[in-house]
Amino acid sequence: MIPFVRARPRSEASRRHPAGVVELGPQDIDRAVAMHHRCSTHTLWSRYHRAMGDPRAYLGTLLARPGAVHLAVQRPEGDLVAVGHLMPDRENAEAALLVEDAWQNSGLGTRLLRHLGQRAVHAGWKEVYGLVLPGDRKISAILSHVSIPIHTVDEEGLTTVWAETADMAAAGLSLVTADADADA
Repeated sequence: MIPFVRARPRSEASRRHPAGVVELGPQDIDRAVAMHHRCSTHTLWSRYHRAMGDPRAYLGTLLARPGAVHLAVQRPEGDLVAVGHLMPDRENAEAALLVEDAWQNSGLGTRLLRHLGQRAVHAGWKEVYGLVLPGDRKISAILSHVSIPIHTVDEEGLTTVWAETADMAAAGLSLVTADADADA
């Protein structure tokens, strides 16, 4: 059993343009910057929780962070339409997702979260957590597809959500393969 419900394409764009999950690194900064430029201010605020300047100024450091995992959904043409990160935090990892506005509500956030969870299990991190703005319906929708216990705590204007990788492994997340992704 895969602990995340299979995401079905809901937007016309996702049906017409299949996309695959790929690893990202510092060499992909131009494509990541281009994707950030296609995102609305609201979408960027939901991801970074503050106004952000030129994405080139911070993405280079993010993509070069030692021990971090960076994944993206890439269209066949090479454009990135969603990115996800796992950033080491001692024995845990912080997860972050950003899906381009035109591709939201197509299951890509859930798909990336599933792949990030698989990577967290394999890396041996104890928990994966994320910081969410109160009332963020997009993240709530993504988390509604998770079939493992999700813990939450509200503090200082943010909600921290987390899951234990032992629960992910017990639910079979470590068995996700590229073939399973092709069906997502």
